[in-house]
Amino acid sequence: MILWILIAAMTAAAALSILVPLAHTRAEEPAEDVQTADEAVYRQQLEEVERDLDRGLIDPAAAEAARTEIARRLLAAHERGQNGRKSAESKSSLRTAQVIAVAVLPMFALGLYLFLGAPGMPDQPLSARMTAPAEDQSVDVLVARVEKHLAENPEDGQGWVVVAPVYMQLGKPEQAAQAYANAIRLLGRRDDWEANLGEALTVANDGIVNVAAREAFERAIALEPEAIKPRFFLALALGQEGKTEAAIAAWQDLLEGADPREAWVASAVSSLERLGGTVPEMGDGLRGPDQEQMAAASQMMPEDRQQMIEGMVAGLDARLKSDGGSADEWAQLMRAQVVLGNEDAAREAFELAQAAFEGDEEALASINDAAREFGIIKSN
Repeated sequence: MILWILIAAMTAAAALSILVPLAHTRAEEPAEDVQTADEAVYRQQLEEVERDLDRGLIDPAAAEAARTEIARRLLAAHERGQNGRKSAESKSSLRTAQVIAVAVLPMFALGLYLFLGAPGMPDQPLSARMTAPAEDQSVDVLVARVEKHLAENPEDGQGWVVVAPVYMQLGKPEQAAQAYANAIRLLGRRDDWEANLGEALTVANDGIVNVAAREAFERAIALEPEAIKPRFFLALALGQEGKTEAAIAAWQDLLEGADPREAWVASAVSSLERLGGTVPEMGDGLRGPDQEQMAAASQMMPEDRQQMIEGMVAGLDARLKSDGGSADEWAQLMRAQVVLGNEDAAREAFELAQAAFEGDEEALASINDAAREFGIIKSN
């Protein structure tokens, strides 16, 4: 019953949205005889100006100004009269529009609802949608549920922990930073929460590491000296502050012995090279170019460097397709193709690796993990 009342109210509102402007238009139209009288008055005033000029009661300049103003009013009155006559001529079309609004619009709305809608479905107020099973909800509704809960229970630290990374994924770094700050205040300090707080503050500040972000990263390192994320952002901050030598040292310390397959390594190497630093020895095996190649690459133009990298990736691709290789090498190829933007080639490498290690559950698990990490397949 409530549904049909709402439909009736919406139909009435739609009809009124058409009828009211039409009614106002007709009510505001002045009568044609009024416009004719106005025109007559202005013509008479023009004649009086001419008589006054002939008798020397006004000078020519004043007469010209008076004629101009009276002529403007006369033209305006004439235009209003023309509009009034046009409106009278369209009286029948206005009545037709009113009939359509009153009779046809409700019938059209009802038919459209019966065709596209679901009349038998019970009402689903916001409260009901927010209490439905989580797997049936959109991200926005789930966030709204958590926000509602936190508004009622602001001291629930775990709730802030849950919603903070979601805010980051939704592109809301300010809210993410506040959520991490609340979690730390309520549950105590953790190196990953402090690092994530600093990252959110940096993203919210258009990539500039400000004082608050720096302090968060420093607290994270105090809790975990080997943590990668805070050391990465602090090295970035040094470069932003123009402390080139300190930034080079920070990047070299971060890259020393690092696994070159890590997602952050390429960005760190690029930042170090821009500052003129030398890339240190990284982990064995899958680094790709050796130190001499890296040094040569740092002296190249960007186009030449890109060409060299693509050549190395193509060589690895050809070797693995011809001779095969380890699961780690296939993972390296997948990552390299993703970095280069070759999504189809990355997926092809993933499929070939799966075929090569069919029956080897451990290798397949490693390959699948790498594919999920690089975004080639979706996480479960």
